[in-house]
Amino acid sequence: MTADPAQPGPTMVLKERYVAETQDYDIVILGGGSGGYAAALRGAELGLKVALIEAGKLGGTCLHRGCIPTKALLHSAEVADTIRESAGVGVESTLGGIDMAKVNSFKDGIVARLYKGLQGLVSSRKVDLIAGWGRLVAQDTVEVDGTRYRGRNVILATGSYSKTLPGLEIGGRVITSEQALELDYVPKSAIVLGGGVIGVEFASVWNSFGADVTIIEGLPNLVPNEDPALSKGLERAFRKRKIAFQTKTMFAGVEQNDDGVKVTTQDGKTFEAELLLVAVGRGPATANLGYEDNGIPMERGFVLTDERLHTGVGNVYAVGDIVPGLQLAHRGFQQGIFVAEEIAGLKPAVIAESGIPRVTYCEPNVASVGLTEAEAKEAYGEVESVEYNLGGNGKSQILQTTGFVKLVRQKDGPIVGVHMLGARVGELIGEGQLMVNWEAYPEDVAALVHAHPTQDEAMGEAALALAGKPLHAHN
Repeated sequence: MTADPAQPGPTMVLKERYVAETQDYDIVILGGGSGGYAAALRGAELGLKVALIEAGKLGGTCLHRGCIPTKALLHSAEVADTIRESAGVGVESTLGGIDMAKVNSFKDGIVARLYKGLQGLVSSRKVDLIAGWGRLVAQDTVEVDGTRYRGRNVILATGSYSKTLPGLEIGGRVITSEQALELDYVPKSAIVLGGGVIGVEFASVWNSFGADVTIIEGLPNLVPNEDPALSKGLERAFRKRKIAFQTKTMFAGVEQNDDGVKVTTQDGKTFEAELLLVAVGRGPATANLGYEDNGIPMERGFVLTDERLHTGVGNVYAVGDIVPGLQLAHRGFQQGIFVAEEIAGLKPAVIAESGIPRVTYCEPNVASVGLTEAEAKEAYGEVESVEYNLGGNGKSQILQTTGFVKLVRQKDGPIVGVHMLGARVGELIGEGQLMVNWEAYPEDVAALVHAHPTQDEAMGEAALALAGKPLHAHN
């Protein structure tokens, strides 16, 4: 969420504020994305009077420009790969091509249905949805188009935007994920700047759609925030898929013309393609919203809070991507619920950042929760880990996927990390987060019965191995 470029000048602002109407609420929420609307729904459910202010569409980045449309594209990509490889399972079929108009129609239809459902939810809970650019004008007040909304509590939930690098301008053939989601054609070739979550997901989509893709990443590995075992496994899978990547490679510059882009790197290499996707992360959308003016503690554009998401100023809280940490929709969603319950006096349990699941939906999926092995060693000293290869899992063989489940435990203690690579393993993260957040021991999980044949069995097998009694795994 950014400031309205057509903001009136100082004189007009003073005049408007002098005559501004003020409405009072228990909670005023600035931003209607995952964190904001979750706080609104939960607050209303608890009997609080709530105003939810959003300049764009309810649902924010995740619903309209992020998670949902991206995963719709990834599903279309998975179907394309399934058709392309169908002869291997005895089904004769031919991939006629990718119809981007229909792909986009499929994607947009999903977004539209979810948007309509969310609008209905907010309306049914009697949340006052205020359309317009909001700005914090006092520690308890947000102003929108000359009307002030005063809250006993204020929640800042203004989300994030696609970042770029200094001097790298977005425009023409240099695009971010927002423009990539709206493309009405499949590029013949693309360079992806950044090998994190967004970069590898779009690289996966475009490769499945038939494009030649090269990823440029400055750090030593793709998905560099994951356990190194996952990074190496994904790199092996991408090589097999013929997705090119250059790690430890720093961007230097780009030139573009009517035909494409030419990217140069600091080590003197050049790469040419139709498009350059800039996927270097997301920044907090906090500029020109009155935060600093009202004493909100900030650092590099992020809003600083305590573990209970309070800013230390008045009754002002912050949730989601503007709070330092994982920039994930489900983190913001849960934080929104947490703050609403905190305001209502329910004293909810603090959300542990390490207990938040992380999934990258490229092919193969990367999914994790808890600590990497290196982080666990730093936290606990001695640890134990095991990798169970999906080659021993019946359902994974049927799906023709490779990968593994890696479990990390504190020495003679609970499981503190779950790390997975393979087709559809993002669907297994639910059990993984229960294991980590409920501090399960490998023996606890090994005693559970996992349905056969499912990929979930791999979780049980890994726990059996970590408990010292492997069946299908090697000691």
